[in-house]
Amino acid sequence: MRRAFAEALGTAFLLIAVVGSGIMAERLAQGNDAVALLANAVATGGALIALITIFAPISGAHFNPAVTLFECMSGRTPWRDMILYVPAHIAGAITGVVVAHAMFALPIVQASQHVRASTGELIGEIVATTGLLLTIWGTARTRPEAVPTTVAAYIVGAYWFTSSTSFANPAVTLARSVTDTFSGIAPASVPGFLAAQLIGLVLAIGATKLLSDR
Repeated sequence: MRRAFAEALGTAFLLIAVVGSGIMAERLAQGNDAVALLANAVATGGALIALITIFAPISGAHFNPAVTLFECMSGRTPWRDMILYVPAHIAGAITGVVVAHAMFALPIVQASQHVRASTGELIGEIVATTGLLLTIWGTARTRPEAVPTTVAAYIVGAYWFTSSTSFANPAVTLARSVTDTFSGIAPASVPGFLAAQLIGLVLAIGATKLLSDR
């Protein structure tokens, strides 16, 4: 339960960073989406470095059901952790959105109007998820102390080089459907993103089996 709480708390802070920085960036950028996205990406990356460093010694700092499933399928995390971690991720993510809304005096829960359903965006989400999992796998094998930095660097980059702006996280996707702010996703677009993330997970598993020398 201590590890599950760490996952919930870390995921909550991650969503506070994602949604909160999106709100602040949109307000300050005065309609310049490029500036808003840059601010959102940098804030998320900075938060990830801190959060992974803090919580990795306690729970592994997954903050992401796709990461937990990837680690279970790879044999590095016991399957029983899935039962505790995934609900913790979802609850923490939604809590983080609620807190971000409260900080900026917005309605606590909103239905997002940001449709993200194009074929290109779904391909982008496959790429984002595959790349994130490969980043974690590759760094953890050789330089585990560098995981916070490499994960943050990948996410900041993927905000820009993927058409989906790199959700790469089922819990984050679900939570961002209840915010009609810069970082939101329409509820109708959620199933497509979840399917794309699952495909990315399968591709990452296949790639690691081909790349592994163990």
